[in-house]
Amino acid sequence: MKPSKEKLYDALGELIYAVAKADGLVQESETSKLQEILQQHTWASQVQWSFEYEKTHETSLDDAYAKALDTCKEYGPAPEYAHLFDILYQIAQASNGLDAKEARVMVQLKLELTEHFMNLDL
Repeated sequence: MKPSKEKLYDALGELIYAVAKADGLVQESETSKLQEILQQHTWASQVQWSFEYEKTHETSLDDAYAKALDTCKEYGPAPEYAHLFDILYQIAQASNGLDAKEARVMVQLKLELTEHFMNLDL
């Protein structure tokens, strides 16, 4: 069964958290940038809640990433993914520029989603 839109938004928050956590610590500049970016989106509160939940619980990057990736794969293609990658890049840039570990998480996510969706029988 396809996850709800709210579950997808939770996954987006988890993925944003995973990129922010990739360099070892979620920086205040990343949190502030996320709040600034999300003011432009109707789904902001759900994504922000999920990001803060993972941050508060100090979820590991791998756990947040894996859970969110599974949700995205189950949900299927969504227009929100285009916004997600833009947000991920902006978050990564917010603290001392794009770190190699952050870039690796973003590239891995894009590759895994692309591969998964290309193999679907739509």
